[in-house]
Amino acid sequence: MVVIRLARGGAKARPFFNIVVADKRTRRDGRFIERIGFYNPIATASEESIRIAQDRLTYWKSVGAQASPTVERLINQAAKKAA
Repeated sequence: MVVIRLARGGAKARPFFNIVVADKRTRRDGRFIERIGFYNPIATASEESIRIAQDRLTYWKSVGAQASPTVERLINQAAKKAA
């Protein structure tokens, strides 16, 4: 099964997450199929905190990829900011 989830990056105490499409069986920060965005939880007001490629998200959901609950929350949060 293919999932859309977060892969952690950044340094200790400074998290940065990539939103990736990966096989469910791979490790959290392991191999992935495609990077479709990022989430920076400690972004300042002048920095971008979430970016998601909507066209790629729509494609992967259309072919059956399941988004994790956290990614679903971030998708909804990004949609509210865009509107």
